[in-house]
Amino acid sequence: MHSIVGQGGPERGARLSTMKKISEFIWPIIGLCAVIGSGYLLYRELAGISIAEIKGSFAAIPLHRFLLAAVATLVAYAALAWYDRIALLHLGVRHISWVFVSLCSFTTYALSHNIGASVFSGAVVRYRAYTAKGLSAAQVAVLVALCSFTFGLGTILLGGFVLVTLPDTLTRLNGYLPALLTDPATARILGVVLLGVVALYVVGSLLHLKPLTIRSFKLEYPRPRIMIRQIIAAPLELLGAAGIIYFALPEVGNPGFLVVLAVFLASFSAALVSNAPGGLGVFELVFVVAMPDMARPSIIAALLVFRLFYFWLPFLISVVVVLLYERNRLASALRGQAPGPVPPEAPFTAPGLDAHQIERRMEKKPV
Repeated sequence: MHSIVGQGGPERGARLSTMKKISEFIWPIIGLCAVIGSGYLLYRELAGISIAEIKGSFAAIPLHRFLLAAVATLVAYAALAWYDRIALLHLGVRHISWVFVSLCSFTTYALSHNIGASVFSGAVVRYRAYTAKGLSAAQVAVLVALCSFTFGLGTILLGGFVLVTLPDTLTRLNGYLPALLTDPATARILGVVLLGVVALYVVGSLLHLKPLTIRSFKLEYPRPRIMIRQIIAAPLELLGAAGIIYFALPEVGNPGFLVVLAVFLASFSAALVSNAPGGLGVFELVFVVAMPDMARPSIIAALLVFRLFYFWLPFLISVVVVLLYERNRLASALRGQAPGPVPPEAPFTAPGLDAHQIERRMEKKPV
């Protein structure tokens, strides 16, 4: 797998480097504008609703619904830990314990959910943790790419399913989302296409097909045992995250889990595209507009539960985990303990990844 930057000579490399510097400056501005714009639109949507009404709706959530939302949160973060475990199996790495993988995954996603764009960030956090266990930068690069691809696979699978089964769910977002998604006829066609992409991935893995190359994107089909785990694990994180909101909504007037899932996927995708930190404002705006007729204070209360369980509490816990981990690393270094066993060499195959390029990028990052 060749470096993208290296193709086309030094001039092309210089142009790409300049574009990268510009994008690093532009994207935070776009994210800030998305937060401000969506905040203003959300304010207009919620005009006339008092804070007391939202507090009342929050207090009206039964204890058992809070407990179910907490269980859904555990399912979501357990699925994210499984993403890491699957990637390690792909690398042939088996000496790292489930406990370490779970803590590393939890900390990575808890931080990146609040600071950046969900699973597509956090490479440096993983680099810090997994290199301490003997992995090379190249191996961490493959792990990050495969986790990102697994998440994308789950989004495509569930997105295709809800568009086929509930093609008219997003009609309320006409004007906010492309007409391709809000028109029931085209939405169902798109859903079939998305499911076809997942089917192609499954068939390609089972039949050991050659890699599919589309311009600079190269899709490497993993071994079937890796693919099967991905198909099972991929949707679990999104199902768990959507379950937090579903359980926090009142039972009266609740449109059902599939509708909540469809609206959640649209909101989550819009939040990712917006580049807003944690999707703040964008996620709430799309969700409030897209939900069928329900009391707005109840929807806002459910979204606050989602933010609390999925974002804020994990973030606070992850800060404690990072501090304890760094303290233990420092203590080990002072005692002169030897590093852990060296894992096998990484197979440089991951979907849509130039592993060498990501490796160089991570090695340049100050840790």
